[in-house]
Amino acid sequence: MDEILIVDDDPGFRNLLETILSGEGYRVTTAGAVAEALRSCERKQFHLIVSDLRLPDGEGLEVLRWSKEHTPETPVIMITGFGTVASAVEAMKLGAVDYLGKPLSSPDELRMLVRRALEESQSGMERELLREDQQKRFSCGAIIADHPSMGKVTELARKVAPTNAAVLITGETGTGKEIIAHCIHDNSARAAKTFVAVNCSALTPTLIETELFGHEKGAFTGAVGQHLGRFERAHGGTLFLDEIGELDTNLQSKLLRVLQERTFERVGGTRLVNVDVRIITATNRDLKQSASDGRFREDLYYRLNQFPIEIPPLRERGGDILKLARYFLLRAGKDARKTALRLTPEAEQVLLGYSWPGNVRELENMMERMAILCDDIIEADDLPITESGPARPVLFKEIERQVILDALQANNGNRTRTAQQLGISLRTLQYRLKDYSISPG
Repeated sequence: MDEILIVDDDPGFRNLLETILSGEGYRVTTAGAVAEALRSCERKQFHLIVSDLRLPDGEGLEVLRWSKEHTPETPVIMITGFGTVASAVEAMKLGAVDYLGKPLSSPDELRMLVRRALEESQSGMERELLREDQQKRFSCGAIIADHPSMGKVTELARKVAPTNAAVLITGETGTGKEIIAHCIHDNSARAAKTFVAVNCSALTPTLIETELFGHEKGAFTGAVGQHLGRFERAHGGTLFLDEIGELDTNLQSKLLRVLQERTFERVGGTRLVNVDVRIITATNRDLKQSASDGRFREDLYYRLNQFPIEIPPLRERGGDILKLARYFLLRAGKDARKTALRLTPEAEQVLLGYSWPGNVRELENMMERMAILCDDIIEADDLPITESGPARPVLFKEIERQVILDALQANNGNRTRTAQQLGISLRTLQYRLKDYSISPG
């Protein structure tokens, strides 16, 4: 059954509209002012809003703007009386789907406008669902990975994305936890709404409280106006709380209450604010151990850990290192207008032998640095890596050197044919000859 909100300060006209629409089988809620209408909108989502332009505490355009910001899929019909034509035009520009004259010319006029608005809204939603269905599979272009361990991560993200389950993403610093959070949001029913990220370790407890929950005017020195927090900005969408293990104990209690009740009060306020937000959190800590040690609320941990996803460190992802390095180098090269940037095979072996304590973020930063310092070929010695172990075992080098010598001899020293026989590029062969001190003769 479709839910309709009628906003009009004239009780007689309001009751008339309610009677007509209730008789058509719609479930109708009424309000006589802007503030009352917004409270109703915060409590539930309507399929249609019918609002007068002139209201005792403001304009119906405020209701329209709120709806377009928080529930853009909800159509709004504006009620226009004598002298409000200009406002009606502005309302249409702001996104109202139609307007209703006052006084009402006939009940059929109202029935027709409401039916048409609801049908067009439903058709739009059906087209969106069809588009999503045609995609048929989870996709996230930001993830660059072939390793099976990352395949498991993306499979978990694919399964949890359509739900509203709270997700806790764990992994070392720099592994890409926010990218996975974005992927979950982008493949969920909330994709059209806002994704809001907060780094809990970057703000003091006082600042993060107002950042999360907002504050009222005069709540503290310097609060010259009302401030909407991240929860309200993420209404209908996803709130990503990074480094959740750093959250202050008092704020942990307030966060738990919001998760349980879906309501909160702004700092310095008394009115309850209702929110519909999906929570995704991330940490590089052992949050379960922190809960056992009493440094993190155990009940909050279990609430957040409804669906855990662990991202493996880069050093355990084998070939993904080179795939990511080439991608970052290509992207940084475009920014630096250096399209010929390439890693030598020796440089690639150094990358593979490094432990990457900073994970993907460290690799990205390193390739950006190389794009600035190097003009074309990036040699092993160019890389700012000191921890790397031997790129190749000594025995392997000896065998490879002998294979190259045999191939050169078989091809009478012709490097092109030798490279073809070995299945490598001519440039790679030249690097090998230089590395193994093999002279042209």
